[in-house]
Amino acid sequence: MSAPGVPTEGSSRARSDVAVITAAELPYDAQVRARRKRYVLMMSMRVPLLVAATLCYRIPWLAIALLVVSIPLPWMAVLIANDRPARKARMAVPGTLNHERALPPAPREIIDSE
Repeated sequence: MSAPGVPTEGSSRARSDVAVITAAELPYDAQVRARRKRYVLMMSMRVPLLVAATLCYRIPWLAIALLVVSIPLPWMAVLIANDRPARKARMAVPGTLNHERALPPAPREIIDSE
């Protein structure tokens, strides 16, 4: 016998309260750390690209390509650093049934052949 207010194993309330650990988001601090790493990486690529472009001045197409890549890096780094991951849609675990939202069964009409 279970205590009052505590969902039993077969009740619909017990099934709807199940939390899936693998679907949990990363903690906010971990998200900020990851975004900061991406920002530093992208910004640290800009100076070497500009230096490489100046060293390749004798090959104009390569110098221009390196400049074109290095110019939008600060803008892209800021956008990526300020963007948090998209929220995942809550999905039901396959094979489970939400009894609160389920439709009642259709009435069956029995036809007697006599």
